[in-house]
Amino acid sequence: MTISADMDLSQMPFWALPQVHRQETFRRMRALDRPVFVPEQPLPFIKSGAGYYALVRHADVVEASRTPEVFSSEPCSNSIPDMPRWLAVYFGSMINMDDPKHARLRRIVSRAFTPRVLAKMEEDLELAAAEIVDQAVKEGPGDFVTQVAARLPVRVICDMMGVPPQLHDLVLRRTNVILGNADPEYSGVGPQLSRVNVARGLARLIHAGYSLNRLAARLGDERRKRPTGDLVSLLVNGEERLSSQELGSFFILLVVAGSETTRNAITHGLKLLTDHPDQRRLLTENFEGLIGKACDEIIRYSTPVIQFRRTVTREHVMNGMRYREGDKVLLFYNSANRDEAVFRDPDAFDITRDPNPHVGFGGPGPHHCLGAHLARREMTVMFRELFTRLPDLRAVGEPDHLLSNFINGIKHLRYAY
Repeated sequence: MTISADMDLSQMPFWALPQVHRQETFRRMRALDRPVFVPEQPLPFIKSGAGYYALVRHADVVEASRTPEVFSSEPCSNSIPDMPRWLAVYFGSMINMDDPKHARLRRIVSRAFTPRVLAKMEEDLELAAAEIVDQAVKEGPGDFVTQVAARLPVRVICDMMGVPPQLHDLVLRRTNVILGNADPEYSGVGPQLSRVNVARGLARLIHAGYSLNRLAARLGDERRKRPTGDLVSLLVNGEERLSSQELGSFFILLVVAGSETTRNAITHGLKLLTDHPDQRRLLTENFEGLIGKACDEIIRYSTPVIQFRRTVTREHVMNGMRYREGDKVLLFYNSANRDEAVFRDPDAFDITRDPNPHVGFGGPGPHHCLGAHLARREMTVMFRELFTRLPDLRAVGEPDHLLSNFINGIKHLRYAY
């Protein structure tokens, strides 16, 4: 099915619309008998394809996620056009691979996400959250993102990797550029897709990727000589180990996926709990009993990662739609998480929702988010610290949203307590 003008998901102006308008578009798309085909936005310096099918129903997103032999992550899952080599050298991580290459890398890096390792991190998480809130109180109310939400996940990831504290802000700035490359505040260029603007934006993107890649490579070189027990030491030593290039790409993936998305979940959470005082009251009256469900509902409702791409490997029929080899599909998690066929009253924010089979950490299958449990723990620890220390904490005004078709991000949010 071809697309109508108001369903052109490839145009950035669509992603600047209010959330309610975008959700209405996805609701109408879910009601169609088959996915729409969306033409790609041509970009200077990058070869674009014809377009992609938008998978907006929960059932389609789940089935495609469970069928990687048909819906492949290769050659690229985190970019609509195929990523050129000069970008893939920095951003071509294991999320752009299928098994067995993906399985090998996931097996190596999963050492950092075992229940035993995460349990040992609990005390460190609590200490970090307390220190962050201490500093926010000292500074006084301002921007919740920069003072609170962004600080915990970047600290956690950097501590895991052994990145020195004086480099944490650098890592955060570089990840902002990588995920905010369509937003003028982070890209440094205007929204017009002129050759000059695109060239400047790509130059900043490459610089950010190179900077993080080299940081990881230096850490890897040091840990090969003098292991310290941190994550980098585990990844570059032993029988199975990451090469320097693999380590650099994984580090970028980890700080982007593990830092940016969690900070947005925490920020969306404060805004949602401010806008829904009845849910806030339920949570504070029974925090330990409801925080698990609350975290999942925040993830479902806000869906920090909007979409990922898959490429069809062979002719395949799914829910009555015939796909051909080479077709691109985009898995729109934000739409799947509001699917009326799966979620009762999907536009309601309900921290008691049960069951809650959201796909906010990706669909089931080999690419389900490896750090999902860590993200939930970070949210739990931070909300416990905030609501215990600052019981009157609340968002003030409307958020300043990131302009992106990939991350449902909040750049700035005023707060008071």
